Amino acid sequence: MKFTPRELGYYFPAEFAPHRATWLSWPHKEASWPGKIHTIFPAYARFIKELTKGERVCINVADEAMKAFAISWLEKEAVDLSQVDFFFHPTNDAWCRDHGPAFLINPQADQPKVIVDWNYNAWGNKYPPYDLDDIIPTTIGEALNLPVFHPGIIMEGGSVEFNGAGTVMTSTACLLNPNRNPHLNQAQIEKFLIDYYGMKQVLWVDEGIVGDDTDGHIDDTVRFVNEDTVITVIEEDKNDANYELLQHNLRQLKQMRLLSGKALNILELPMPEELIYEDQRLPCSYANFYIANQSVIVPTFRSQRDDRALQIIQSAFPDREVVGIDSTDIIWGLGSFHCLSQQEPLI
Repeated sequence: MKFTPRELGYYFPAEFAPHRATWLSWPHKEASWPGKIHTIFPAYARFIKELTKGERVCINVADEAMKAFAISWLEKEAVDLSQVDFFFHPTNDAWCRDHGPAFLINPQADQPKVIVDWNYNAWGNKYPPYDLDDIIPTTIGEALNLPVFHPGIIMEGGSVEFNGAGTVMTSTACLLNPNRNPHLNQAQIEKFLIDYYGMKQVLWVDEGIVGDDTDGHIDDTVRFVNEDTVITVIEEDKNDANYELLQHNLRQLKQMRLLSGKALNILELPMPEELIYEDQRLPCSYANFYIANQSVIVPTFRSQRDDRALQIIQSAFPDREVVGIDSTDIIWGLGSFHCLSQQEPLI
């Protein structure tokens, strides 16, 4: 009989729990940053430098040439290369949050860490090919000698957010989109989330932000900062297309109750001003921060709201340094630091 991770006592820890490492897939797909991929490497290397201050960084590269190219950029930023491990795992793209492994833990098990390999279809078959990305979790499982579970449905790491105490939050805009798992209804998807992330409760908001090609990933809108507190983005300009979408999410968050019966503590985070590039609105959001062991790395956008956003996030993480890194070029790829990274928990 085949057991699910939940039945075996495994669960997906919160991002704010201790990490052994952060996994990345080195950016190389010109079509993801058309005309300007060369501009993203300074900020990307600085992101890695911040990560190495508190944990290892594991980077998927295609071959020795890509590894050498990556090292050249990391050396320019004076990254501690003794903290970086390269793996020859070819990828189609850089978005490791979505194609990377979901690491689950059970401290009491003989094998305390396992991987879940969800199917991956590049956000509803938007950006083929994605065959290399789809197998990355199993490839990493083989490299680390970890067991791998295969639920058999589409799921992306950026679409789910965890509090470390049995609750996962997600969005109907993404997980109920017919371009993901059209054969499953909401209750069936909830069962997969519970069984394969080791959860007890699923909370849903409806909306994503304008310009988000993932159909509304939660990591652009609502993030857990501890077991019962979320940061959620709001738009202050009532004429902005995001205003009512995010007010709708806020109203839903206020109605939610955790397993304990408690309401959520809600911190409101402003959205940056609208950023348009080549007639396209970019999905800029300060909520796409990454919680590392020693710091919280936040995308900034040369916006008048950057400093206020950093201060709000700092107030939520008194034990970590909040570091803003300019994401104005990276966001042309329609994602930022959280989308690019996937944590491996320490056990």
